[in-house]
Amino acid sequence: MTEGDQAAISADSDVYDVVIVGAGASGIGVAIAIQHAGIENYVVVDRDTVGASFAAWPAETRFITPSFPSNSIGMLDLNSIGIGISPAFNMRIEHPTGQEFASHLQSLAEFFELPVLENTNIVDIQKVDDLFHLKTEDQTVHSRYVIWAAGEYQYPAMGHFDGAELCQHTSTIERYGALEGDDFLIIGGYESGIDAAYHLALNDKKVSVFDQNCPWGAESSDPSIALSTYSFERMRNQKFGDHVDLHPESRVQSISCDEGVYSLTTESGQVFHSNRQPILANGFDGSHKFVSHLFEQRDDGFPSLNEKDESTIVPGMFLCGPSVRHDGHIFCFIFKYRQRFAVVAEAIASSLGFETEEFVEAYKSWGMYLDDLSCCGQECLTC
Repeated sequence: MTEGDQAAISADSDVYDVVIVGAGASGIGVAIAIQHAGIENYVVVDRDTVGASFAAWPAETRFITPSFPSNSIGMLDLNSIGIGISPAFNMRIEHPTGQEFASHLQSLAEFFELPVLENTNIVDIQKVDDLFHLKTEDQTVHSRYVIWAAGEYQYPAMGHFDGAELCQHTSTIERYGALEGDDFLIIGGYESGIDAAYHLALNDKKVSVFDQNCPWGAESSDPSIALSTYSFERMRNQKFGDHVDLHPESRVQSISCDEGVYSLTTESGQVFHSNRQPILANGFDGSHKFVSHLFEQRDDGFPSLNEKDESTIVPGMFLCGPSVRHDGHIFCFIFKYRQRFAVVAEAIASSLGFETEEFVEAYKSWGMYLDDLSCCGQECLTC
């Protein structure tokens, strides 16, 4: 969107019905749902560009969830963020890279003509009476409702042990094939850690992976807890077996560096050395910390939400994306948190006086309206 377009949008609407913060998978997905619900007076704001977090993935990293063009039989592509949309059909790729998915999101924003303000950083949000005041670096935007969909990838967790600052987080790596060194220490054995280990092993690098738990041994069908089948499949690659050592239940106590040699010490007293900066693959802190004043906090540090994914202390403030939590349910993947887009859209649309019955039925028919959380968390049959 050009600067002229941005000025026109601001001038045409003194008060938006909805401001969506974030133009990633959750921001673009909930914007499409908002539009389908009949709301026109809204805007998506992002401090960077549409899909920027996906575009920043390491070049080799791919989606762990497969895409398949199954819309014709009424089953939604796992990587789709809206009804009737299939990344597999558009891209002809089963496991897209981050860069490819970013392009997909950009094409969706253009196709649906979503009003997006790129390169616009929200620095503060306050609610005054019935309106939210969203302050940018050069203006204040007003809205009746706000959906926080800023995601987590740009806010990496940097570790809680001595010397964590000496490590490099996976989110800052452009390409694993370009990393120099022969021996690598990876802290974190979930998806990002296994992904890094796999690509390094393909380049004949020696890799040691440390995890305080044992994700590759978890007996669960929930990919929020155990590794995905895509990761298990890659772990069976001969080069992974030849080059990667897995260290389960090995909590890191400290990292130190002496004359270019890095030393990793576990809490059990084991010491490992490498001439290469250790890699952190321990997840993300998430963006919800920037709006912590607008949400109560759960015991696990995530925002407390009502049944509509709305703040329990600030009415009209909603959350979408991988930080959504309900009881013990973790909505950390696209195919999980997309099921809540229409729940949020319906809550806002009905409050604005829109008829939502047909909208809800359409989204339910595609498995995109999950309002019964009692059906979550079921394990697969083991036979």
